Amino acid sequence: MNTDPSHRPGTSPSIGGGKDGGGMPVELSASAILAAMPGPLLVIGPEDEILFANAAAESFFQTSAKALMRLGLGGVVAADSPLHRVLQLARTAGSSVHEYEIEVGTPRTGGSRMVDVQAAALPEVPGAVIVQLLPRSLAERIDRQLSHASAARTVAGLAAMLAHEIKNPLSGIRGAAQLIEPQLAEADKELADLIMNEADRIRTLVEEMEALGEERPRPYEPLNIHTVLDHVKRLAEAGFASGIPIRELYDPSLPAVLGDRDRLVQAFINLLKNAAEAIQQSDNNGVIELRTAYRPGVRVAQSGGELLALPLEVSVCNTGAPVPEDLLPHIFEPFVSGKSSGRGLGLALVAKVVRDHGGVVECVREGEWTVFRIRLPIHEG
Repeated sequence: MNTDPSHRPGTSPSIGGGKDGGGMPVELSASAILAAMPGPLLVIGPEDEILFANAAAESFFQTSAKALMRLGLGGVVAADSPLHRVLQLARTAGSSVHEYEIEVGTPRTGGSRMVDVQAAALPEVPGAVIVQLLPRSLAERIDRQLSHASAARTVAGLAAMLAHEIKNPLSGIRGAAQLIEPQLAEADKELADLIMNEADRIRTLVEEMEALGEERPRPYEPLNIHTVLDHVKRLAEAGFASGIPIRELYDPSLPAVLGDRDRLVQAFINLLKNAAEAIQQSDNNGVIELRTAYRPGVRVAQSGGELLALPLEVSVCNTGAPVPEDLLPHIFEPFVSGKSSGRGLGLALVAKVVRDHGGVVECVREGEWTVFRIRLPIHEG
């Protein structure tokens, strides 16, 4: 920032004044530099008014810079957010303060985000602080999904070990109940039906656990993700999501994804079922949205340091009952479910399918929407 005492707040101080490689004069304003920063950045005044917000901050808070300046920090960050304490520490110390892994609540958008915060006092404006928010989201989700993968493999190993020991005697139990049913009195036939239904339920559970650990290679082919989504939408409208509006917000120019059509269909059916059940649990007339977009700037670092591009974004969104906040970090882990009758394997299977396709999946709250967002690599052929 400009240290010239004659500089007035609200103006754009100049930095430099030299020449670029072509001999042209260079005049860079501090506001232009701050606006170009890739992470959310705010300048907060002594009364917690917002003096400046860059484009990344607009995206983070889903609010324009003008609206942010009108609302002030209290209008976009919850009163009990640790961010207020960080600002006060920076003002008191008169220097920079770093705080890691704090929740920044956003009343306007609902829920909260995990961020690292860097705050520094501005000596030119007493009480003013420049704040940079460093969302941990994507890297944290990748690390979390690696843990989920390990948990899923443990569950799958147990399932593979027990599958033979469980499924064979289970078939015998079911067969015996089916054989004796015709010879039973009407009151006892209900018990035979109960035995058969429970045997079927346990078999289904074991098969779902086996699916989590399936590692055999499958042939992948270039796919139009919209063709997959259209098929899933028709299945949903004809069955479990009958009567629920399903809207499409598609980017028609998406490139192909290299994948297994059947497994992607299975993953998206699970997500639509989850969305339909959330709406059925709520009191409002909910809606499901299928959204696609191309995000060329989304890249993640792999273990070897190589950057992997994940530009293809597919979201399954609903306005039904939200996922409880305490479950959000664990929603893709096996046996974690927000439903009393849920087995907690559907979303774990979604995470496995997405991971096997080289992508990542997340669940976030955006206002009234619960958003399951999948990011995938594109087919380079």
